[in-house]
Amino acid sequence: MSVSTPVRALTPAAVMARKGDTPLVCLTAYTTPVAKLVDPECDIVLVGDSVGMVLHGLPSTLGVTLEMMIMHGKAVMRGLGRALCVVDMPFGSYEESPAQAFRHAARLLAETGAAAVKLEGGLHMKETISFLVARGIPVMGHVGLTPQSVNTLGGYKVQGRDADAGRVLADAHAVADAGAFAVVLEKLPSALAATITNEVPVPTIGIGAGPACDGQILVVDDMLGLFADFRPKFVKRFATLAEDAGAAIHAYAEEVRTGRFPAQEHSFGAAS
Repeated sequence: MSVSTPVRALTPAAVMARKGDTPLVCLTAYTTPVAKLVDPECDIVLVGDSVGMVLHGLPSTLGVTLEMMIMHGKAVMRGLGRALCVVDMPFGSYEESPAQAFRHAARLLAETGAAAVKLEGGLHMKETISFLVARGIPVMGHVGLTPQSVNTLGGYKVQGRDADAGRVLADAHAVADAGAFAVVLEKLPSALAATITNEVPVPTIGIGAGPACDGQILVVDDMLGLFADFRPKFVKRFATLAEDAGAAIHAYAEEVRTGRFPAQEHSFGAAS
């Protein structure tokens, strides 16, 4: 009798070893059913604080709480078998001090079962990242456009243009030097992202940062076309599910109003 080998989830070390190899495939997920869908294809699944905007209707990520991230992290972990699960640390949960960051990161990993956390920031987060890594918490960095700093950045603008390129490059080096196993590059000029990818020793994961990165990530709802009125330049729609869902809901409503649903095949008869 043959015994099937259980699927082993990827580790941060395995992801780090993919630097310069086949590009890493990454998507967000916030629920168990979506986690099950993306798991066979993804190397990394991010439980992003974008959940606040995507599922909860918040205007930005700033209102996302640690409890929300734990709830969605648990849900995603129930649907994963292969992919590395990374959970975002929400705004206000790590900026105060390395000790604060450790308490909340430890809680995230302990309560969700995820393997790593992601936090935003470069040079000013170097000490915090180093503190977490030294205490057994794998960290993914995030530089360039950092949505939790949207009020300081003046909106969701491309970062690292012209004189600003040196700042972003220094941020990426700081994150890698601090021990992060990978770093997200968001909304950067392609040439700058390529320079960063060539210079830092850890994988770069691009979102709106061009094709030279070691991997790519998108919000799953964006690439599936679940938002008919939202289409950033860096998102390619691989489906148009909002249109399909709208048509299906319209058909259902019409059949209910005209008495065509439920039909006999959808109804139960008397017990025999």
